[in-house]
Amino acid sequence: MTERADDLPADGLLRRVLDGLYLGAGYLAAVFLLVIFAIMMLMSVGRQFALNIPAGDDFASWCMAAMAFLGLAHTFKRGEMIRVGMVLERLRGRTKQIAEIAALTIATGFVLYFTRHAVQMTYDSWRFNDMAQGVVALPLWIPQLGFSGGLAILSIALIDELVSVSRGRRPSYEKGSPDETPDEFIERIAQGGGG
Repeated sequence: MTERADDLPADGLLRRVLDGLYLGAGYLAAVFLLVIFAIMMLMSVGRQFALNIPAGDDFASWCMAAMAFLGLAHTFKRGEMIRVGMVLERLRGRTKQIAEIAALTIATGFVLYFTRHAVQMTYDSWRFNDMAQGVVALPLWIPQLGFSGGLAILSIALIDELVSVSRGRRPSYEKGSPDETPDEFIERIAQGGGG
């Protein structure tokens, strides 16, 4: 039986730093969500008093992109990201571990490719001093940091998970008992047992 990475003794400083990175990115995503709420409320209420927030829509959209991408790693590691595990849930033992490693390898490859281009785009925006085309002339690399930074943190989380599963540990994103069948999972959820 494989163990969940969280069930093992602490791997030391690196484990604490990585977990702190994912949690910090999750908190930062929550801050951006609150900023979106504040902007939208100010814009809605402000209309009643002829108060206009210059480029409010731009700031809300930049915050939304930052929120979405910064929250990815934390969501993935907590098992809250939507995964299609219909095949993996039916596998057991070494076969399941190999399939998890293959799935994580493919996901890591795609996300690293995406991350490389996002970071390059952000760097190019900084290098060429690209400015936003809206009412507020903001350097584009600033809002792009949330996008590229979130992808970089997700890449680290995927590599972390790939190494962990390759060592025989249970994936941190897997919920429930490793021996639980999909039918048992549905029954547990139906009885209020949580996800």
